[in-house]
Amino acid sequence: MLIKNDYKPQMLSERPKPAISPENHRIKWVLLFLVLLFTALLIQGSYLQVVEHPKLAAESNNRVMRTISLMAARGAIHDRNGEDLAISVPVDTLYANPEQITQLPDDKRLAQLSALIGVPTDTLRDRLSQKNKAYVSLKRQLPIETRRQIEALNIPGLAFEKESKRHYLSGEVFAHVIGFTNIDGVGQEGLESAYENTLHGQDGVKAILRDNRGNVVDSLNSVHNRAPQNGSDLFLSLDQRIQSLAYAELNKAMAHYQAKAGSVVVLDAKTGEVLALVNAPTYNPNQLNNSDGESRRNRALTDQFELGSVMKPFAVAKALDSGKVFPQTRLDTRPYFIGSKRISDTHDYASLDVSGVIQKSSNVGTSKLSALFRPEQMHQFYRAVGFGESIKSDFPGETRGKLRDWHQWRPIDQATMSYGYGVQASLLQLARAYTIFTNDGRLLPVSFVKLDNIPKGEPITQEETARQMRKMLAAVTERGGTGTQGAISGFKVAGKTGTARKLVNGQYAENKHMATFVGFAPADNPRVIVAVNIDEPSANGYYAGVVSGPVFKNVMAGSLNLLGVLPDMPAANKSRVLAQR
Repeated sequence: MLIKNDYKPQMLSERPKPAISPENHRIKWVLLFLVLLFTALLIQGSYLQVVEHPKLAAESNNRVMRTISLMAARGAIHDRNGEDLAISVPVDTLYANPEQITQLPDDKRLAQLSALIGVPTDTLRDRLSQKNKAYVSLKRQLPIETRRQIEALNIPGLAFEKESKRHYLSGEVFAHVIGFTNIDGVGQEGLESAYENTLHGQDGVKAILRDNRGNVVDSLNSVHNRAPQNGSDLFLSLDQRIQSLAYAELNKAMAHYQAKAGSVVVLDAKTGEVLALVNAPTYNPNQLNNSDGESRRNRALTDQFELGSVMKPFAVAKALDSGKVFPQTRLDTRPYFIGSKRISDTHDYASLDVSGVIQKSSNVGTSKLSALFRPEQMHQFYRAVGFGESIKSDFPGETRGKLRDWHQWRPIDQATMSYGYGVQASLLQLARAYTIFTNDGRLLPVSFVKLDNIPKGEPITQEETARQMRKMLAAVTERGGTGTQGAISGFKVAGKTGTARKLVNGQYAENKHMATFVGFAPADNPRVIVAVNIDEPSANGYYAGVVSGPVFKNVMAGSLNLLGVLPDMPAANKSRVLAQR
């Protein structure tokens, strides 16, 4: 049947969109904000994790984890008999953690702290105000008494760390030999510097955790942790008893003769070991602030001077060793001229045998013996006994001395060098050179460290020459010699005096002298060499025999006694020698 159009279904038109309410807009904005915030946090987290991680980790570690140095214990220094000379003692370092300081100490407590540690109050206030730091050093190496006084102030944020400080038990007596360390325990002068690697050892490393107060709360296992390796002890060749004796005798002479400076060297005549070495003026290495460069100079090693007549035995030894002369060979010792220069003695002698040249200390005699050789021959001999050469003692600052090339010598230079003008050396070089007489013609190396084996030495002259020289040098301290002040009861002593005018502004001064005495005993079988130098004695005499002779005598006599060396002179001979004096 037909359906009328009126009943046909009609297509529904689109429904109208509902209007957006203000509430819907707010929801969208909130969701957008949350998305953006999450994105920002994600980016920031990624940035901190990737880019800023190393920096943040380091800052965190600085606050809670630190790597500290574990100082190796510095080796002690002993004398040859094991007596302590230098040791390390525990002390405290004061530091602050400004992050813990909410309020600076009041002016009164700050002033008290300043007085205790010697740091100005303004400096302390500035350091304690550094809020961005967890560790600020305030004062190092405080004694335990000062620590107790600081703790009594009860200042928040202060703490202490343990370290060590070098202490020198013999103070001024060994100052020039041992030297000193700096505040970090590193050797600066003397044997402390020369043997730094031996004494210091190797510091260790340790990772630790600190709490917010800066206190150590735990240690960490780390591949970087390393245990410290302590330094080794050093046993010196020096004898504390002989060193103290030499120090006392030198200072006694310095006061009596009102001298500018002085030195004493004592060697073992058979080994070359240094048994004592002292200088005046000196200083206390425990109180470096009270010292200056002059007092810290190790004059026996660093200063060179013209030797005077103590040089004469070498020209005589060269002549004897060559076979050109013998001890009884007579020489014309009347004054003579080399060009316009007159060579003469303090007392004129018509003639002297070679032994008499040594005993009377004849300039004329030694200059004529030196003239038996070409300049290069004498230069070679002087160089062979160590003049103008390094001692190779490993001691910092040692001088080579001065020995000009022989090509520059004039005839007068060869003559004056034979009696000690024109050649310069240190007192230790001079003492070492005399080992050719005590060791059968062999030059010994010197050592500041105790030796296990006796060195053979370098051959310089024949054994017979050394024996002849020992006999002639013994005559110097006997009646008629220039060094009788160095004679010792019960011992046969060999020695030589040397009084030299000082060179000042290119001219030899009439009133400035160096008084030197060097020798050994017992003369026939030497055990000890003693060399003494007094610089510019200005009262009670200036001749070496008078000024340095008594120091030599007392140091030698005391050393022989301390080493247990028995007298070598028979009673009858001893009485005869004593009667001659």
